[in-house]
Formats: sequence, C-alpha cells, structure tokens
Amino acid sequence: MTTFISKKLLATTLLTVMLASCSGNYTFNSNVKPDNAKQYFSASKVKVFNDEAEFMSSFNYVGLVEGFDCQEKPHLAPPDAANARTQARQAAFLQQANGVIFTSCIAIETKHCVAQTVCYGKAYRLGPPHEPIE
Repeated sequence: MTTFISKKLLATTLLTVMLASCSGNYTFNSNVKPDNAKQYFSASKVKVFNDEAEFMSSFNYVGLVEGFDCQEKPHLAPPDAANARTQARQAAFLQQANGVIFTSCIAIETKHCVAQTVCYGKAYRLGPPHEPIE
C-alpha cells in the first residue's frame, strides 16, 4: 500500500512539474501587421453595383478607381479581370468609398507585362442601409 501511494505521489509530482514547465511566459511575433490585414480584406467592404439605380440610399460620388492584373512572364497565369476588380475595390476603400460601379475591363499592351487587364470604375460613398465605412 505504501508503495502504491509513493508511486502515485511521484507520478502526480512529475506531472505537475511537467505541466508547470510548459506554462512559461511565451511571446509570439508575427510578420502580419494589422494594417496589412485591413488592406487585404478592404475589398470586401466595397459592394459592386451595376448602376446607380441599385443604390437604396443617398450617395456621394467619390472618384474614379482602377485596378490591374499583369502576366509578368509567358509561363505564368494570364491576367484575371477578377484580380483587377479586387484591386480597384481596394483603391475605392482607400478613398473611403463603400460602393463601386465598374465601367469597363480591358486588355492593354505594356512593356512590363506579357498581357495585362485593367478595370475602371466609379467609387461612391453610400448612406444607410449600406454598410458603413470602418
């Protein structure tokens, strides 16, 4: 019986020491900055509309925006209009807009890209019931 209690006490002591050694004051460093995450997800804060008739509230025209996607080398993926539109929505967010109407997406020739797509749009700041700018 004494041997059993001694083994149980020894096991409990070892377990306590092991758990205590794992609960140190550790710090976590990351290269992800909050501002970068805010910019990355900013396009989701800007809603795409087909025309001004879809606005369900008052609105103010903010300005023109553009975004592009470039195929830098022949073996890389071709330019994608969705990426260009996302970049334009991020630009609209930086202008404190929460709505955009795309006017066109076109392929253009440049010296720096094998192929490039550029999307142009008009940015708007919409009142309620649209989501506010954070």
